[in-house]
Amino acid sequence: MDPQSDLQQTDGSTPAESTDAPPRMTRRQMLTLISMASVNFSSMICYSILGPFFPTEAVKKGASQTVVGLIFGCYALCNLIGSLIMGRYIVQIGAKFMLVTGLFVSSCCTILFGLLDRVPGGPAFITLCFLVRSLDAVGFAAAMTSSFAIVAKTFPNNVATVLGSLEIFTGLGLIMGPPVGAWFYQSFGYEVPFMLLGCLLLIMIPVNICILPTIVADPSKDSFFRLLTNVKVVLICYTIFTLSAGLGFLDATLSLFAIETFDVLPSSVGLIMVGLSLPYCLSSPLIGYITDKYPVTRKWFLVTGALTTAVGFCLLGPVPFLHIRSQLWLLVFMLGVIGFSLSMTAIPTFPEIITCAYDQGYEEGLSTLGMVSGLFGAVWSSGMFYGPTVGGLITQHLNFEWAAAVQGGLACLAAFLLALYYICHQPQQSVRDERRRQTDENTPLLNE
Repeated sequence: MDPQSDLQQTDGSTPAESTDAPPRMTRRQMLTLISMASVNFSSMICYSILGPFFPTEAVKKGASQTVVGLIFGCYALCNLIGSLIMGRYIVQIGAKFMLVTGLFVSSCCTILFGLLDRVPGGPAFITLCFLVRSLDAVGFAAAMTSSFAIVAKTFPNNVATVLGSLEIFTGLGLIMGPPVGAWFYQSFGYEVPFMLLGCLLLIMIPVNICILPTIVADPSKDSFFRLLTNVKVVLICYTIFTLSAGLGFLDATLSLFAIETFDVLPSSVGLIMVGLSLPYCLSSPLIGYITDKYPVTRKWFLVTGALTTAVGFCLLGPVPFLHIRSQLWLLVFMLGVIGFSLSMTAIPTFPEIITCAYDQGYEEGLSTLGMVSGLFGAVWSSGMFYGPTVGGLITQHLNFEWAAAVQGGLACLAAFLLALYYICHQPQQSVRDERRRQTDENTPLLNE
């Protein structure tokens, strides 16, 4: 077989399905998995290194807690705008070109961020932090939007399973980023973590150019706005918002809270953050497999996960009216609960939105997948803007405990609204899920 034809697929092609041969990964699928795994790992390790030490370093340079929250928040705001634009024009730009270019921009910005300690404190430092983080966010949006769309296109019948498996590498990046970044910061100073990880991203660029398959597609005339007329999509988007808001809040405030309350070092903060990433990393593949094999379980995971997230945030401080003393073991345990509940809630959302889009008559192709990916990224980014910004304000004017409780309240509202929707739409949903399950049972696990 011609390798080039194995690497290309058009939206008009029909995947060959066979129930006789055992399911196996094709060459194109294997290359895609390798590429996406490298992107997830390298991007997330670069994203997560800031948490343990940057807030403290920024405060030394004259930034307030609110400004630190805004620096984290501007990343999310630019990611939001970038995700919508990239998702809408992914076909015209090209999924592979978008991903590689996004990695290049993100790597350069990571290296530049490591040079900011040479800038005088005050307005100059703060302005450059906003500028570099904003450009980095656009590059990250390009890489992640194209990544989700490529995965969904390559594995149309097992989106949650593959995304859940790839979240192992996302989780590894999130796990390794804080302790590795904190250790390099303590040992070699501010610049070294950013330089090393920026170079890691640069190395990923030629690797992905060589192994990432090319996907050719035709543009679609569908829009985000019609998709948002679906009540279920709106509720799922709100759920995504609450998850990312909670994570953004923790990025901007957890390190300072742990250092001030428990008198720990920045390197120890990195290890504390592992308590959030490790359960997410380990549980995501299993939840992805279950929700693909039994789609009816998605609604239960969404509701239960959102409710568990609410409990986790309320006990993270804990919330003052419970009169429970803050303890390090309780903080780490609740981070683990939040990490597990995050996988329960986040993994089913992407395939659920795709299902809603197809039910609304959207074309099955890269254009729709890019649009859904862009919507997912935009909503996630809006939460990442809200979390550190509003969370930073509440922390500054009240305390961390109350700010965490607010995040728990948002998740509790999401659980309530989703449960109410599923109760009201139970009959119609059951019929659709049963029909889809019967279709998937006749489809090999991994399809070309």
